[in-house]
Amino acid sequence: MRPVGAAMAALAALLTAFSNGYGFHRDELYFRMLDRAWGYVDQPPLTPLLARLFTTMLPDEPWALRIPATVAVVAAQLIVVLIAREVGGGRAAQTLAAWGFASAVMPMLFGHVLLTASLDLLVWPGVSLLIIRALLRQQPRWWWVAGAAVGLSTYNKLLVAMLLGALGIGLLVVGPRRALVSIPVLGATILAALIAAPNLIYQATHHWPQLTMGAALATNNADEVRVMMWPFLILMLGPPLVPVWIAGLVTLLRRSQWRPIRCFAVAFPLVVALTFAAGSQLYYPVGLLLVLFAVGCVPTADWLAGTRGRRTVMVAGLAVNAVVSATIALPLIPLSILGDTPVPGINQATRDSVGWPTYVEQISAVYFGLDAADRGSAAIITANYGEAGAIARYGQDQGLPWPYSGHNELYFAGRPADAVTTVILVGHFDDAPRVFATCTERGQLANGVGVDNEEEGSPITVCQRPTRSWAELWPSFQHFD
Repeated sequence: MRPVGAAMAALAALLTAFSNGYGFHRDELYFRMLDRAWGYVDQPPLTPLLARLFTTMLPDEPWALRIPATVAVVAAQLIVVLIAREVGGGRAAQTLAAWGFASAVMPMLFGHVLLTASLDLLVWPGVSLLIIRALLRQQPRWWWVAGAAVGLSTYNKLLVAMLLGALGIGLLVVGPRRALVSIPVLGATILAALIAAPNLIYQATHHWPQLTMGAALATNNADEVRVMMWPFLILMLGPPLVPVWIAGLVTLLRRSQWRPIRCFAVAFPLVVALTFAAGSQLYYPVGLLLVLFAVGCVPTADWLAGTRGRRTVMVAGLAVNAVVSATIALPLIPLSILGDTPVPGINQATRDSVGWPTYVEQISAVYFGLDAADRGSAAIITANYGEAGAIARYGQDQGLPWPYSGHNELYFAGRPADAVTTVILVGHFDDAPRVFATCTERGQLANGVGVDNEEEGSPITVCQRPTRSWAELWPSFQHFD
């Protein structure tokens, strides 16, 4: 517990120290806007619920909203250690698992920003640990616990289905096949479905919006994902840890005592293949990669026991990995020079956290530059939920009206009233000339620090006299991505 506890405390302290960072991430601004519901078109309810809860109970600042992310990632760190312990790892293997996890880039990134992926980083290793215990110990009760965990996890993401599908195929290929038709597994499946039922009912009664979102993400991301996912496999935990998780993958197939859990060695390439086929998000394999890393800590610890030189090289590798990972994932670089570094190009979460108060001030200048008569009937419509969330967070103190957007769930939150004849459009709207009688660009968003994010250079346009009623026009503003 001493080396593991030290690693957990170090990671928690690091994430907490830099939790306010550059500011809210676009997804966080979106989450805190959403009303409580059983689900949304782009995700289940848990992460937005946590965002609203923590920004209501505590100051409405990034550090408060990010507490659940830090807790989830540090808990995932402990689970990775427990996986190493479960497969026979002693003090050295568990220490390597704890400090290796603490040095990795994706845990730092997901622990710094509250995303659905932050909680899923806990789900995949957690469910895997329970299944590993069920298979290695041959204790059926762990299947039931795994079923409950899967059911609860669907309130954060439905992505756990990818893990279960890959493991199911792995069991068919390398066994033990009898597990698939055992009473505990069937019972656990029913338990998971019962717990997930409200979430699944929402999906079924809303035409399975997660499938719509998956298709939209694939349309927007597939080309980039299918190219970048291969080097990203090396970068997710960091190059120094690649030999460790490769050792886990190889040793799973070789050690006879690990035969009951060889399905994980088959599941990993299947998840990678599914990620390639779906083309949605680069990070989908990271949960299983952590499982392989935990397993790989056991043979790696045996190898490190050979000489002091090997241990020195590993410690140095972890130190370098931690420094590079922290520089990429956390707001260590002063904002004034951030745009001159490669970090925003590497880490999308960084560039998506920069400039929101400045952007809102620029929107406010356009709004209050309107004639008093126009301003009285004006609405603000944003191209995406990040811009809408920023106005909702920072614009109220400046007297801006509540924003509208056709992006994802915000489309259903409401549309401008029929009396609205003047609209400030924030972002790119190709159909604007056909929707309004006149449109005039009044400015462009600029964060002032040279970070090239999605908002930078986007127009702020004043449009007047819509050509049809808002009930007719609003569907043209809807988009999923």
